[in-house]
Amino acid sequence: MRTEAEDQLARQFASVGSGLPGKGWVPAARKEAITRFTRAGLPHRRIEEWKYTDLRTAIKSAFAPAGASTRKVDSALLAEALGPDMAAVRCIRLVLLNGRFVASFVPDGHEEGAVWAFSPLAEVLGKPGYEWVQSAFAMVDDDRLAVRAINTAFVTDGIALRVAAGAKLDLPIHIVSITDADEPVAVATRNLVRIEAGAKATVIESHVGLGEAAVMRQATSVTQLTVGEKAEAHHIQHLAGGPETMHLGQWDVELTDRAIYRGFQLTTGAGLARNECRVGFTGPDAKLDLSGLMLGRGRDHIDTTLVVDHTTTGCESRELFKAVLDDRARAVFQGKVIVAPEAQKTDGKQMAQALMLSPDAEFDSKPELEIYADDVACGHGSTAAELDSDMLFYLRARGIPLDEARALLIQSFAAEALEKIDDETIREAARALTLAWLAGLR
Repeated sequence: MRTEAEDQLARQFASVGSGLPGKGWVPAARKEAITRFTRAGLPHRRIEEWKYTDLRTAIKSAFAPAGASTRKVDSALLAEALGPDMAAVRCIRLVLLNGRFVASFVPDGHEEGAVWAFSPLAEVLGKPGYEWVQSAFAMVDDDRLAVRAINTAFVTDGIALRVAAGAKLDLPIHIVSITDADEPVAVATRNLVRIEAGAKATVIESHVGLGEAAVMRQATSVTQLTVGEKAEAHHIQHLAGGPETMHLGQWDVELTDRAIYRGFQLTTGAGLARNECRVGFTGPDAKLDLSGLMLGRGRDHIDTTLVVDHTTTGCESRELFKAVLDDRARAVFQGKVIVAPEAQKTDGKQMAQALMLSPDAEFDSKPELEIYADDVACGHGSTAAELDSDMLFYLRARGIPLDEARALLIQSFAAEALEKIDDETIREAARALTLAWLAGLR
């Protein structure tokens, strides 16, 4: 039996589907996606990968797709949405408002061209010469199906980005997705990123709201990123929202021969957030460093689910995720590392840690290793703890007030994750966002 939310999604597609962007193969792909979603429904706790995040129970009703906004996008709006520190990071900004590309802000001397180029996804859906976009919309047959199907059916826009072979971008490219609405809305965006052979680039994603929109958003976001031979990609995401925000995000990352990928996810509160990341090694001697920081309070539910698939030789993977939880917040970490029989010389390490600030907080950790090769070095660990009472006593004995002492220990716990961000300017902006969140603790 289908839930009311599942029926609403089907009815909404019947109402708005014909007006969504794309031609050629796109309408058929959208119809296939909603048909497959209707058959499968929302994932629930009986599906192993979703047992901690039951969407069938969590989603009582489906919000209608957001309409276009008339708000002017300028530096003041960006500072309001991103926070002053992140807005001050010098970068190339590509801005989506209510799921539609609205503006680009490119510093002089960094205009797109032979080195890098982008197109709003809505402009290239079904357009000849963009067959790689069509291949990116192929449906999946695993636990990603529901979110991917909703996103494919309702996606309004996104960014198709290419960094040319051999290019070394000295400025990050920041894709900013802002929601601005006076009533509950749904937003579906997709970003396709290709870092070609020998190139080096940093991509930032921000998913934020303005005013009341920060607490009235149901969003699906898919980012598909390919790192070419000997290329290097740094990928940072910031997700922020209020207690009614629901964000279902997926990263699909492909690492080819000797590629390097460093990813970081910062979640500073959300009613329900699920950040999935799938990394596939398709070339030998590639390196992955994936990390994140989950900050939850109230009844926030933050789920980080990873699958790292080693299918070739000599690759290295590192994962470090931390959570700070107050009140009745809940964090989930599911990390699966798969080592295929042909993936000899694999070196993989994984760690998940939680700091519990309340006896009512909850941390569910499920690290997994599936190893089918015999010449590997793999391990994982997970911890959950309260603030160290001895350290608190030590700080207070030196005249530091209790609230300040607690803040120092929490910052110290979070710092190890934040240090994973290589770019100092971005790291300091992420630290400022973390401190702003910590300032709201009881």
